[in-house]
Amino acid sequence: MTSQETAVTNYDCVIVGGGVVGLALGLALDQAGIRAAIIERQDPATIDWDRFDGRALSVAHGQQQFLTMLGAWDAIAPHAQAMKDILVTDGRVSEGAAPLYLHFDHRKSTTGAPLAHMVEHRYIRKSLLDLAQSSKHCRLLHSVEMTKLDRQDKMVTIELSDGTIVTTPLIVAAEGAMSPTRKALGFEVTGWDYNQKGIVTTVEHDLPHHGVAQEYFLPGGPFAVLPLPDDEQSGAHRASLVWTEATDVAETIMALDEDRFTEELRKRFGDYLGTVAPVGPRYSYPLRYQQALDFAGPRAALIGDAAHVVHPLAGQGMNLGLKDAAALAEVIVDASRLGLDWGSTAVLGRYEKWRRADTLGMAVVTDGLNRLFSNDNPILRIVRDVGLALVDRLEPVKRRLMAEAQAATGPLPRLMQGEKL
Repeated sequence: MTSQETAVTNYDCVIVGGGVVGLALGLALDQAGIRAAIIERQDPATIDWDRFDGRALSVAHGQQQFLTMLGAWDAIAPHAQAMKDILVTDGRVSEGAAPLYLHFDHRKSTTGAPLAHMVEHRYIRKSLLDLAQSSKHCRLLHSVEMTKLDRQDKMVTIELSDGTIVTTPLIVAAEGAMSPTRKALGFEVTGWDYNQKGIVTTVEHDLPHHGVAQEYFLPGGPFAVLPLPDDEQSGAHRASLVWTEATDVAETIMALDEDRFTEELRKRFGDYLGTVAPVGPRYSYPLRYQQALDFAGPRAALIGDAAHVVHPLAGQGMNLGLKDAAALAEVIVDASRLGLDWGSTAVLGRYEKWRRADTLGMAVVTDGLNRLFSNDNPILRIVRDVGLALVDRLEPVKRRLMAEAQAATGPLPRLMQGEKL
C-alpha cells in the first residue's frame, strides 16, 4: 500500500529504512499482528529489477531460516548458490597461495547444511518488498522521507516529506551506517577507519566453482572469491569478488581501464578456475569499524548498519542486521503479549543486551583477523600459515567456527530457529 491509501496514522512501530533489514523487521512484526510502518524514500516501481547492480550477499543458515519464516525464501531460493566449502589461505600477489590452508567442509558442520547461500541483493530485497506491499498489518510508506522528529515520554511524532504525520511508541533506525534518524535521535557512535577500501565486482570463469568459496589473505587485505549461481541467460560460471586494498592502492586500481583492471585482478585470482574476467559494474567503498554506543534508548532502537559496521572479510554485515531484526521483533512481540510498553527502556534493554555482545564479538574477530593478515611481515606469515594448518586439524574447533558462520550458536531468536513468534 502507498501512503495515500493509509488511513491509520498511529502505528505500533515505525521503521525508517526499507532495505533488507528494515523490511525483515516489519514483516516479522506483521506476522504477530503488530502494526508497523516502513518509511522508504525509494519508489519500488522505479527499481530496475532485471539489472544486476553487482551486489551479492551471503545468507547464513540461521538467517535463511528467518527468511523462510517470513515467507521470502521460496522466491529467493531459485537464485541462491549454496556455499558448501570455504578455503582460507595466505599468500602474495603473483606468487599464489601458501601450501598450508584451512578447509571448512559443510558436511562436517553441526547442522550439515551449507555454510551460507550467496544471493544477489536484488532478489532478497524484491522478495521482501513484494511481501510488505501485500501484507495485512505492515505498511510501506514509500517515496517519502522523514523531515521532523519529536520524541516525547510516551510517543514519537514523525512528519514526512509529503505532509503525513505518524505517531508511534517506538521508532527504529534502519537506514544504514550514515543513518540520519540515528543522528536525530542523539545516538553516538565510535569506531575507526581501516585505511582500506573494498573493491566489489562480479567475474566470469571457465571452470565450475562447485560451491567453494576462497578467502585469500594478501598483504593489502583479504581477497574473497564467493560462488554465485551460473548466469541465468548465458549459463556462464560466476563468482562475486570482494577485494580489499589499502585506500591509495584501491583508488589507483579503480581508475584503471578494463584491460589493466583485469590484469591486476588475474594476478591475485590465479588460474584455479581457468581464465577469469570481470563482468558488470565495479565499485568501491571505504572500510571502517563503527558501533553505536547504545543500540536502544527511550522510544528508539537501532538495527543493522545503523547500529554496527564490521569489516566485510567474514561477509557477516547483513547477517548481523537480520539477527538484529529477528531479536527486536521477538522482544517487541513478547512485551506486547505481556501487556508491557515495548518502547520503554526496560523492555528495549533486553534487545540491547542481547545484540551488543554478539556484534562486539564479531567486530573483535574480524578486526583481529584483518590486522593479523593484512601485512607482509615474514614472522607473522609463518605464524599465520602454521596456525591455519593447526586449526585445520582440530575438528572440534572447526565445527565451532562453522557453527558461528552458520549463525547456529548462542541465544538465537526463535525465527532463526524456524519457530514462530
